Amino acid sequence: MTQMFGTHDLALFMLSGLLLNLVPGPDSLLIISKSASRGWRAGCVAALGIGNGLLVHILAAALGLSAILASSATAFTIVKIIGAIYLIYIGIKALLQKAKASNIDMTQPQMVLGESMWQTYVQGFFTNALNPKVALFFLAFVPQFISQDADHKALAFMFLGLIFEFNSMLYCLSLAVLADMAGKRLKGRQQLGHLLNKLVGTLFVSLGIKLALASRG
Repeated sequence: MTQMFGTHDLALFMLSGLLLNLVPGPDSLLIISKSASRGWRAGCVAALGIGNGLLVHILAAALGLSAILASSATAFTIVKIIGAIYLIYIGIKALLQKAKASNIDMTQPQMVLGESMWQTYVQGFFTNALNPKVALFFLAFVPQFISQDADHKALAFMFLGLIFEFNSMLYCLSLAVLADMAGKRLKGRQQLGHLLNKLVGTLFVSLGIKLALASRG
């Protein structure tokens, strides 16, 4: 399979991807917050949004669009500012949000498919898709595992990107379930949700400011 796509050291690539997923970031914080305060379904919906945002980066990098972010200071700055504003926006929204009533039945299908879950999905999607650092990461990391003489480098990039996507989704979904279990063990999920809103809100505002001040290097 690796010879067919022109890739190498696939096991090392998968191990490196797993270790990178374990590093805490906006995606993990969002999943933990949603799962611990609203249940594993909300965490999985957030993870699905994050996974789809990741697909945007994989496709963009395979098509060479991420190279534009790496070479154009203007393009990078525009995407960076948009992403920073969005992170600060959802951070402030979390800080201002009051804890939801703890008697909401999260087992009802309409709670999974309704507007609140859609908003959770959108938050997950844009938290990942609007982060230019993720695009540059793919541009710098994935090519190290593509052979120089590969016939179709874009196809090889997509192959490795989808492997990274699969492993990331396994991690994110597992994190959602584990965060839900931890939330259930703690008394007062409503109070926990309120504290998590404050914590995640503060962290997202900080991350947004950090992203706004970030350079391409």
